[in-house]
Amino acid sequence: MSEQTRHRPRAHFPTPEDAEAAFYDAIERGDLEALMAVWCEDEEIVCIHPGGPRLVGLAAVRSAWQAIFDGPRFRLRIAQRARWQSGLMAVHNVVEVPTLADDPNAQEPVFATNVFVRGADGWRLVAHHAGLGPDTDDAPGATDAPRVLH
Repeated sequence: MSEQTRHRPRAHFPTPEDAEAAFYDAIERGDLEALMAVWCEDEEIVCIHPGGPRLVGLAAVRSAWQAIFDGPRFRLRIAQRARWQSGLMAVHNVVEVPTLADDPNAQEPVFATNVFVRGADGWRLVAHHAGLGPDTDDAPGATDAPRVLH
């Protein structure tokens, strides 16, 4: 971490939607520092990538994302949002539709659940669990319409 990054004010995310947008924007840009700024500063955070192990803690999560960013560039289109929120916690389930930078054809969809908590510095990500699933066009109840669960 650079000296400038260490002293940069931490981003404030007033809503879980703001935190999620910053998370996916950082992924698109391959910006590890921006991505890690979305995560809660807690050693109990959890991240599971498709087919990967359960990663617990900031160091493990950072290392895994760095390895992803060191690989081929990709874009994610987010579809089929379902959201649930209480005063201090929010759970978002999305379908991530990836495309590789050198191949505009969509890859297999990834189902992801993002869990956010609200603290003194706004909403932060505490868990990201992503896994491969069936083609979303064939899934029962598939729709691009956003849904809110509560």
